[in-house]
Amino acid sequence: MAASIRIIGIDPGLRNTGWGIIESDGVRLRYLASGTVHSKTHDELAERLLQIYDGLRETLHIFKPVEAAVEQTFVNAGATSTLKLGQARGIALLTPAMAGLKVAEYAPNQVKKTVTGVGHSDKLQIRAMIGYLLPKAEPKTDDEADALAIAICHAQHRGMSRIARQLQENSEVSA
Repeated sequence: MAASIRIIGIDPGLRNTGWGIIESDGVRLRYLASGTVHSKTHDELAERLLQIYDGLRETLHIFKPVEAAVEQTFVNAGATSTLKLGQARGIALLTPAMAGLKVAEYAPNQVKKTVTGVGHSDKLQIRAMIGYLLPKAEPKTDDEADALAIAICHAQHRGMSRIARQLQENSEVSA
């Protein structure tokens, strides 16, 4: 049996950043915790980003994951909203990186396809599969459910990423 690895999935958002912690031994998944970091909408942008950073940093300190996965954002809203979301996403990438974690990124459709088998599944389908794959999980928000889905996606794809890197390194050495 392979050793378990603790993974945090992060669903970045300026108002609500979801996080989910799971353990995976390569075959089985185990739910540990999930939650949402909220920023205060009336605060200045810098303060809101600090609230996200502090919440994620505390979560990393408490649960001590060894790898992180963050969802890539896709936004159809205006440029200002997209820029602000990108800044929140930057905090979601930076915080685990500063803690020494490897950080992977996954497109929303890849997360959905990995968890539900369909790249355009809706929130209800994701929640249903979270309940099936992680029976002890009871996410209170869609942000938490999405973060758990991101962690599951990473648990499923991390081995393939490692093999691809090793093949790339071997081909570079041979050349």
